[in-house]
Amino acid sequence: MTPETTRATQTAGVAYAGAAYLLWGVLPLYFLLLVPTGPWEVVAWRVLLSFVFCLLLLTVTRGWAPFGVILRQPKLLGWTALAGLLIYINWQVFLIGTLSDNVVETSLGYFINPITTVLLGVFVLKERIRRLQWAAIAIAAIAVVVIIVAYGDFPWIALSLTASFGVYGLIKKKIGPAVDAVSGLTLESFWLIPIAVVQLIVVATTPAGITMGGHGWVHAVLLAFAGVATAVPLLLFAAGTRRINLTVIGMIQFITPVMQFVIGVAVLDEPMPPERWAGFVIVWIAIGVFVIDLLIAARRGRRIPQPERV
Repeated sequence: MTPETTRATQTAGVAYAGAAYLLWGVLPLYFLLLVPTGPWEVVAWRVLLSFVFCLLLLTVTRGWAPFGVILRQPKLLGWTALAGLLIYINWQVFLIGTLSDNVVETSLGYFINPITTVLLGVFVLKERIRRLQWAAIAIAAIAVVVIIVAYGDFPWIALSLTASFGVYGLIKKKIGPAVDAVSGLTLESFWLIPIAVVQLIVVATTPAGITMGGHGWVHAVLLAFAGVATAVPLLLFAAGTRRINLTVIGMIQFITPVMQFVIGVAVLDEPMPPERWAGFVIVWIAIGVFVIDLLIAARRGRRIPQPERV
């Protein structure tokens, strides 16, 4: 591969991953357009329509052959079922947070997610981490304590989001290249269909009932695109991670929580008393330490002499 090809590949990778994080960043505004549809109905349609969209993608991209290979491996199917449950929890908590005026807290969850991932690597994968990473973890823990004690509110939305997405990432790492992005999302959505159907039945029994088709064609079209809004960022993210290293991903992933924080504070005017600001500032210090560690590790990696080609 020539240097020009390598640069082009890396540029494309940054573009794909950056687009994914930008789309995830504006998702709160999209879901707010779906009001009066509640979080339980939105997630149900998100599951069902993601499944339909993925079936179309498998057909268009001729991905049925690799999909069939996965179906013949019970262990892989089990992992995709667990991944589906975790991403369901993540989607549901995110929608509850977004539609209950807690977008700022959802951003907190994604701010601390990289640090949570490092912790999972230590306790689950028995990985060894560097001193600066430990420092970032300690600072982030202080931030959570400050938010709980000083602000007086347990950040269950943020912690649920970071825990569910962190473990989801571990599972995706474990199954690795054996399950491509489209096949993985197809199976994850498939396992969640019974939950989605039950949720729609329960929602139908409430006074508000099912909102699909009951609030004009614009609302119906927006709600129908919930599957596309779910699948497209995931596919862009998968395309990006195949082209760039994890150091770059580690630095640009903060696009999403920064955008969500700005939306929550500047657009939705969510409350940010001094105690909450203090917690977020401490989190940002932890993130700064985390990014510095990534940069140092990347620089050391470049200094390692490469073996000669024979």
